[in-house]
Amino acid sequence: MQLSFWEQETYFNNIDVLIIGSGMVGLNAALHLKKQQPQLKVLVAERGLLPTGASSKNAGFACFGSPSELLDDLQHHSEEEVFGLVERRWKGLQRLRQHLGDTTIDYHRWGGYELFEPRQQQLYEACAEQLPYLNKQLQSITGEAAVFQSADDNISTFGFKGVQHLLLSTAEGQIDTGKMILALTQKVQAMGVLVLNGLEVQALQENENDVVAVTAQGLYLKARAVLVATNGFAQKLLPTLQVQPARAQVLITKPIEHLRFKGTFHYDKGYYYFRNIGNRVLFGGGRNLAVEAETTTELGLTERIQHRLEQLLHEVILPDTPFEVEHRWSGIMGLGAGNAKTTLVEKITDRISCAVRLGGMGVAIGSLVGEEGAALVLEQV
Repeated sequence: MQLSFWEQETYFNNIDVLIIGSGMVGLNAALHLKKQQPQLKVLVAERGLLPTGASSKNAGFACFGSPSELLDDLQHHSEEEVFGLVERRWKGLQRLRQHLGDTTIDYHRWGGYELFEPRQQQLYEACAEQLPYLNKQLQSITGEAAVFQSADDNISTFGFKGVQHLLLSTAEGQIDTGKMILALTQKVQAMGVLVLNGLEVQALQENENDVVAVTAQGLYLKARAVLVATNGFAQKLLPTLQVQPARAQVLITKPIEHLRFKGTFHYDKGYYYFRNIGNRVLFGGGRNLAVEAETTTELGLTERIQHRLEQLLHEVILPDTPFEVEHRWSGIMGLGAGNAKTTLVEKITDRISCAVRLGGMGVAIGSLVGEEGAALVLEQV
């Protein structure tokens, strides 16, 4: 790519901080950097036309953990670790709402529900028994009492079939992730951040006084510090990072007249999830049907998973309601190995840091992880 003198001087000279990835973490890092040091020249490089991973492709759940998920986490981690992570998710959600405003991101607190089938009676009983304990822990984080409640009466109201129990999370909400990313992008651009799409960084070379980023376009960008915020794609630049890509497939229906439910819903231990978007149903998940195949950075759809999503819509979620699928897509998350749910925010070298591995909870924790990544960068500039 041949640049003019003006282009080179305006966009690519004297870069203080290069952020790789224009998703939720990268943009929040840029926001925090400009708030702390407005004079910094910050360039955000994004390889896609839009954020490539999951930030504007996810389901838009403003959630922090269902009862069964938290109890499962307590089997593998200490109480302090589990509820410390819940607190970070909760704080991240409040940051997001404060930064952009509820109207801008189309935030609705319609509650979140966990569904239990008859075969999950033992799991439901374990959750129901622990609700007082979980609510006590959550009250210390959210300041709200009885966040988790029984909601069996809503099963018939919502029209579900083959569901024996419902548990409600009163503090869970939903957002429009497209509006969120657009608003974040506009906010940082108004502060002087350069956000360049279609600019793919392929390698990083650290020198004594700077880092050179080699791009697919043949440009060599020099920056005083670099933050890698590409989540599930991070190993492409930093091969030693313990981050596994995980593809999530999603579909959305055409508008459904008199849709009977609002809110966010977790089904089959969270392997499936659905919500209303107005009077449409967004439904995603099924990664557990082909874990190895879905451990990929390739966007795409598979017939097996898409068929299962449609089958569950017909049999469980909309059993008596005709519907048509209007659109399908996928996104790439970044997970830890095994049961690890901790984020990865650390210095890699003197001038390169990362803020990745959001564990499928990017909406909740992305704002906070972006700030933490920016804090590391500020130590390097």
